[in-house]
Amino acid sequence: MFCKNCATEISDRARSCPKCGHPVCEEGAKSKVAFVILALLVGGFGIHRMYIGDWLLGIIYLVFCWTFIPALVALIEAIVIGFRKDDPRFEY
Repeated sequence: MFCKNCATEISDRARSCPKCGHPVCEEGAKSKVAFVILALLVGGFGIHRMYIGDWLLGIIYLVFCWTFIPALVALIEAIVIGFRKDDPRFEY
């Protein structure tokens, strides 16, 4: 496997590139920017959770969307995930 940032060959089990420090994403990693935008715009319906493959939690958000609690939780998630540096679920 090769680093997307500096093209150095790295181990399949490495979490970051030993040369440049760029994080290595998991297979099927999703865009962090897309997650944050979805959480801000339609987070109350759980679409952002369904986007990353967390279908059960996404459906729970959808069921309780009338309470506006999922919208508040999605806003908090957007802020936390937006400022988190190294999360292997997301591509950078």
